[in-house]
Parts: sequence; C-alpha cells; structure tokens
Amino acid sequence: MLPPDGLITLTPQGLYCRAADAWIDPWRPVPRALITHGHADHARPGCGAYWAIGAGAGILRRRLGQGIELHSLNYGEALQLQDAQVSFHSAGHVLGSAQIRLEAGGESWLISGDFKRDADPSCAPFEPVRADVLISEATFGLPIYRWPPGAEVAAEIRDWWQGCPQRPSVLFCYAFGKAQRLLAELHALGVEQEVLLHGAVAALIEPYRQQGIAMVPTRPLSELPRDQGLEGRLVLAPPAAQASPWMKRLRGAQTGFASGWMAVRGARRRRGCERGFVLSDHADWPALVATARQSGARQVYVTHGQSEVLARYLREVEGIAAEPLQGGGLAERGNPDGEPGEALP
Repeated sequence: MLPPDGLITLTPQGLYCRAADAWIDPWRPVPRALITHGHADHARPGCGAYWAIGAGAGILRRRLGQGIELHSLNYGEALQLQDAQVSFHSAGHVLGSAQIRLEAGGESWLISGDFKRDADPSCAPFEPVRADVLISEATFGLPIYRWPPGAEVAAEIRDWWQGCPQRPSVLFCYAFGKAQRLLAELHALGVEQEVLLHGAVAALIEPYRQQGIAMVPTRPLSELPRDQGLEGRLVLAPPAAQASPWMKRLRGAQTGFASGWMAVRGARRRRGCERGFVLSDHADWPALVATARQSGARQVYVTHGQSEVLARYLREVEGIAAEPLQGGGLAERGNPDGEPGEALP
C-alpha cells in the first residue's frame, strides 16, 4: 500500500496528489484529472477539468465529449498546480500518451501509465524519467514476454495478407493505438494498397492524421457496395467484431489477431484465429525492468498484470525496494481498448 503521508495516496477515486489537489487517471468523476492517455480505463467521463498531452486531445474529445474542459500540454512542459510541479513525458504507448511526474516538498513521484519502449511510427518515443518513487504498470510482467521489432511483425502481416489474394484477410486488433500503429508500420514498409476498416477503427483514424501520422490509405468497409467482392483486401476490426453479425459479410476470410498475448502458446487458439502476430503497445519484460532501473527510484510500486512477479524480481535481483500496488480498482480495472484483461469491445 502507498504510505498515507506520501506525495501520492490511494483514494476511492484512484491515485490522488494532495499537493496538486488532482487525481491521476481517476476511475470515478473528480474535479481535476491528470490523464496519461485516452484509453477508456484511464480517461473517464464526468470530470470537472482534464490535463493531458495536446497530441491526444482529438481522441479525448471524441471519447469524452467535445465540450470537456481540457488543458493541453506539451511533453516536458512544467505546470504548477497548487503546491506541486507537474510534467508530462512521453510514454510511447499510443498517440498523446504520457508518464506523469509530480514534485512537491522535496519529493518526486512518477506514474508510468501504460508505456512501451519499442519503436513505433504512430506516436512519440518513450522518454526515460527519473523520480524518487515510481508507480509502474506490469501488464506483461513475466520474463516470457519479449517483443520482436514492430517493423518485422508488420512485414509478416503484409506477407500473410498479400499471400492470400483469393480471400479477404481480417486482422483483429484494438481500435485505438494498435490499429493506427499497424497502418503506420505498413506505410513505412512502402505498402500503398487501401486498407478497409471496421467503423470502430475508422472513427479514430482522423485524430492521428491531424497530428501528421503517415498511414496507408483507408476506407470504412461500410462505404463499399454490399455486392462488391473483397478478395485480397485487408480489413482491420476490433476483437469484439469477431463474434458479431458484422462478420457475415466476410464469411470465408482468413483471420489473424495482433496482440502481445499471441506470445503465449494457446492464445491464438483461444481467440479462434488462424494466425497470431506478436505486437503489443505495452512494455515487455526487459523494458519493464530497464525502466525501473533507469528511473533511479528508491521505491517502486507495481500495478496491473503480473505485479507480484515483477516486484519480487526488482527486490531480489535489482536490489530495488518494490511491492505490488492493489486496491482502489487499480489491479482490477480492465481496458476495453487495450490488452489487459478480457473486457474487450
């Protein structure tokens, strides 16, 4: 548990900084919310005011409402909130994602949010940040999770798709972050063919294009005539579409799933897809360990995923005081847009 006199405490609404009188990624409505990124388990509707990275403002307004009170910041920009200095630093997770650093009373804390350290053409790269105390995610906090380069995975997807001209290819991936990364990775490989999108994915493309993210041409599948053949076309869809009536139009398609979970034997079978591609927007095991080490933190709290395993490793191998952080909904919160848990759209 967090110390009751620490800079950050755990309340029924989530992580709270008394010095700033603000909550970080609250899971209930609060007056002042500091948001790491726009996934639904981190950005909740109903708060009085929000502070977040400007690059992600389009996503946040689309999801939380155009009329929200949103204060946009740049990476590294210092903000004084009450008695605390607050700064947002790139988390490399999705467009506009941030780690949040708070400093007051001679003490600094860093909340990682969701993060990854792999190269990704769809968002700003991860920035190592130092702090006295780190609260880190551990979604993939087991040594078995080690990611191949995204460009290699994108090449596998391209070859899988283009090697099947007689059938449509449906790739299931999360609608915010993963889909846009795939479109940007394919563009970086020189792919010029148009990719078709499920409506949930199509709704989140424009905020990326407005931020200058280069992606392959796209079109909502719904814009094509019902009698038009889809042989040889690639379609991106969220996981929930797999068991929905939407798939009737794509009967006979080859199917794939892009996720970090595909690194586990049997995950593809459980998803019911023909092919699994290992691609994650979260840190793998080496990245989690390196981030804790490079933060210089004297204390690390680990939440989400395999928190017990990572905390024990940091204590016994890295010599860093570390413990799991649970309660206040932190360990239980699922992500309908990302990889934690099974609560998928």
